[in-house]
Amino acid sequence: MVAACEAFIEHGAGVPLDEIARRAGIGNATLYRHFGNRQDLIRTVTLSLLSHTANQAEASLATEPSPFEAVRRFMHHAVNEYFGALCPMLADYSDTRDHELYRARSRLEALVSNLVEAAQRSGTLRADVTASDLTAAVAQLARPLPGTGLERNDHFAHRHLELLLDGLSTCRPSSCPAP
Repeated sequence: MVAACEAFIEHGAGVPLDEIARRAGIGNATLYRHFGNRQDLIRTVTLSLLSHTANQAEASLATEPSPFEAVRRFMHHAVNEYFGALCPMLADYSDTRDHELYRARSRLEALVSNLVEAAQRSGTLRADVTASDLTAAVAQLARPLPGTGLERNDHFAHRHLELLLDGLSTCRPSSCPAP
């Protein structure tokens, strides 16, 4: 699964399955035994990403003493997962009859909304911020810059995330158009 995620992040959903098998240290036949086709592999990676990211949102809200710190922790985690680099796969895999995928997306959306609402109730997150704002920001920040390796992008993404979080905090209000 890790090899598939990394290959998708670096080369997109069209990466040759042979490359994924090579990275995973397995033969092509083993990959095809587990995943009948590219769509099956993309679906599995997508479900894993959604579930893992939702679990992190839930854990952040449950364990952080400050709701704003829960937002911060969740967003840094999502950047670490390269959520934004994998988001195009989410859009491409849009079988509306896939109830498991729909439930996973809905769960993540609800948990991000819970993070936003808790931070807003505490007075630490600007009132005009929406869950979609956070998701869009993470999606943009978590994409590796063209021509950079994954490791090199981490510093820039987390720095820019901190700058963004400063702007979302009620401690440093700024003016911005309504969402």
